[in-house]
Amino acid sequence: MFTEVRQTNKPLPVLVADEITKLVVDGVFKPGDRLPSEYELAQRLGVGRSTVREATKLLVSQNILEIHRGNGTFVCQQTGVAEDPLGLKFIQDKKKLGLDLCEIRFMIEPQIAMLAARNATQEEIDRIQSLCDQVRDLIYAGENYGEKDRELHTLIASCTRNSVIPNLIPILNEAIPLFIDITRQSVKMETIQTHQAVVDAIRARDGQAAYDAMWQHLEDNKRSIEAIPDQP
Repeated sequence: MFTEVRQTNKPLPVLVADEITKLVVDGVFKPGDRLPSEYELAQRLGVGRSTVREATKLLVSQNILEIHRGNGTFVCQQTGVAEDPLGLKFIQDKKKLGLDLCEIRFMIEPQIAMLAARNATQEEIDRIQSLCDQVRDLIYAGENYGEKDRELHTLIASCTRNSVIPNLIPILNEAIPLFIDITRQSVKMETIQTHQAVVDAIRARDGQAAYDAMWQHLEDNKRSIEAIPDQP
């Protein structure tokens, strides 16, 4: 499984990072898998533990690995995908950011819903419905539903069977807590209704209805953001 690292013109930690990355790409280690210990990796790769430690730091910075203190080192669930690669959290005008993100979501997410209606399995549709129900229950309970909302949109994206789209969704998902925050949940009832309309259309294999329902979901968000007073 492991190939002993041979010194080249690259620094040893980079070579070790490359070898571990190859194992992830080849599927030897899958998202969520725990890596062997630092000592075991050093033995198998023929390098010192400090080299493995530096390689691990490199891979953590690239969102390939993550360290769970006391439990070990694991392959990231969204391998190589940064949570906020565009630095959206540092944009101060949240209203403008919300509207700009809406424009991007209008370009992408209705089409995602249409593809999901064509390609989702029955098991995936059941999981989408379950997440939709969980979002609804959290809204009724007055609790934060952002995490489940993100899971719902991520799952719909994975149903497209497009290998690129799931890696775009974490960027778009940055908008969800922003929308919830700046609209003060003013669209929570519309969220329940339009989420369910999207799920119903996907279940019916009606791509156009799924497209239209997702468009309406985004339109509700956009209208609510537009109603917010401009920042001074």
